[in-house]
Amino acid sequence: MTDTEKTLLQQIRDKEHEFARQIDTARSEADALVAAARTDAEDLLCTAEKAGKTSAEQVYWNERGRTETEIEALKKAAEHERESASRKEEQNLPKAADRIFSYVTMG
Repeated sequence: MTDTEKTLLQQIRDKEHEFARQIDTARSEADALVAAARTDAEDLLCTAEKAGKTSAEQVYWNERGRTETEIEALKKAAEHERESASRKEEQNLPKAADRIFSYVTMG
């Protein structure tokens, strides 16, 4: 082989080594980008999970407060109904006693 051929072969090998280094560099950069993307994704998932829990707790406490308010309103309505029934009972008790007395005495 002549010097020119060796030089050409050497130039080809040099180019191959240069491309191999570029490929290794690109691979390393891609791996770093993938690792960074995974970290970002994990951070986003954690943030989303925390936000979801916070929202769920807020909905829970809002609904619980609304439910307790409704329960209190129902208790007040029931107490009002009980008092109303008690007053009617007191009003109707003499009439009922008279009817029972009339029925028992047949007269």
